[in-house]
Amino acid sequence: MKNNAIVFLLIAITLLTSSTPIPTSDFKVKTVIIDPGHGGKDPGTQGKFTKEKDLVLDVSLKVGGYIEEYLPDVKVIYTRTTDNFITLKGRPKIANDNNGDVFISIHANALPADVSAERKNAIYGTETYVMGAQNTGRNLEVSKRENSVILLEEDYEKEYDFDPSSPESAILFSLTQSAFQYNSIKLATKIEDQFERRAGRRSLGVKQSSLYVLWSTAMPSVLVEIGFLTNPKEEKELNDPSIQGNIASGIFRAFRDYKNEIESLN
Repeated sequence: MKNNAIVFLLIAITLLTSSTPIPTSDFKVKTVIIDPGHGGKDPGTQGKFTKEKDLVLDVSLKVGGYIEEYLPDVKVIYTRTTDNFITLKGRPKIANDNNGDVFISIHANALPADVSAERKNAIYGTETYVMGAQNTGRNLEVSKRENSVILLEEDYEKEYDFDPSSPESAILFSLTQSAFQYNSIKLATKIEDQFERRAGRRSLGVKQSSLYVLWSTAMPSVLVEIGFLTNPKEEKELNDPSIQGNIASGIFRAFRDYKNEIESLN
């Protein structure tokens, strides 16, 4: 009996020491989709002298330029590079058709028109959204605003099976994207950290909301609100090319650090 135990032990040791090594992944973050929000007949939010669609296009092109210069192994694909209208469904389709590894949608924020001037002067800063169920307060406002672009599309009732103003639709969205949520939060956190620590912006943190472009992309996805156009001081700052460069470099550094961390798991 004792001899049998010794034999079994020797066999177990042999199997452990001679077993085939666990294969490692060679996954690379090779393609990033940069999505400048709105465009064309959809101006997005507006300040006193700024249209969201113009501001976010400038910042998005700067982000892509940094990636192309410093991470030449990454392919950059934009959903738009000019002032043209892309449907809400068309944006994630571009990302999915090009097998994107990361989707970054860039927007500018705003408070509703009926909010007091005092409150508009008090609210400013960046927010980065991931797909999620926390549709309360301003998160629900953002969801409704960003999804409402479908109302500008012809025959939108036939193309979409949700009502952008409906809380019920937002709840349904929250049941998806779980497969990518962890990495989406990882990227979003890095972006907000960069804004606060390196880009000199006030970070309002990482938040969850039911946004169609995040729900429909088959990859880790974030929507970045780079500031409030309804805040007079922040609107002026966001039109400063050097501050746009700081914001763009913050997004770039966060993406670079995310890429390095993901690929280090190989």
